[in-house]
Amino acid sequence: MFITLYEILDVLIMTLGVGYIFMDIFRPKGAAFNLHALWLSCLVTAPGIILHELSHKFTAIAFGAEATFHAAYKFLALGIFLKLISSPLIFFVPGYVSIPANLPAYQSALVAFAGPAINGVLYLAAVIALQKSSSQKWHLFWRITRKLNGFLFIFNLLPIPGFDGFHFFTSLFA
Repeated sequence: MFITLYEILDVLIMTLGVGYIFMDIFRPKGAAFNLHALWLSCLVTAPGIILHELSHKFTAIAFGAEATFHAAYKFLALGIFLKLISSPLIFFVPGYVSIPANLPAYQSALVAFAGPAINGVLYLAAVIALQKSSSQKWHLFWRITRKLNGFLFIFNLLPIPGFDGFHFFTSLFA
């Protein structure tokens, strides 16, 4: 099976956690918890994050490796805690894919690049949608999609140990 029930549960929990962290963007100022704002936040933030991780997973599977998606519960909790204390900086890792097999260097590089690559594609799609759309209703959706995926593309390609960019560049030069 490509996706297990546990992975689906982790995707749902991660989506709600990330949606909660970013829901203030969609909530009217001064309003209490708002289910509609949570829904919009999940709709905007989840695709870039979920597709990023699933790109790693399915690229690894295409190379014959086992790959399992996990929600990063401790990091999600950290992000929620930082939001609750109104921290000006919120840093968290919502999920990751474990790949136990040792892949050849070029395959490992492609698996690492797959996540940021999908964020680059989503960024470009949002840029195009913003140029073509005249709907004010969808403008905020596409603008935040563009910003989020542009950030994820660049940040994940930085060669910081533990991140995609580090794995990508070290695999390229291995």
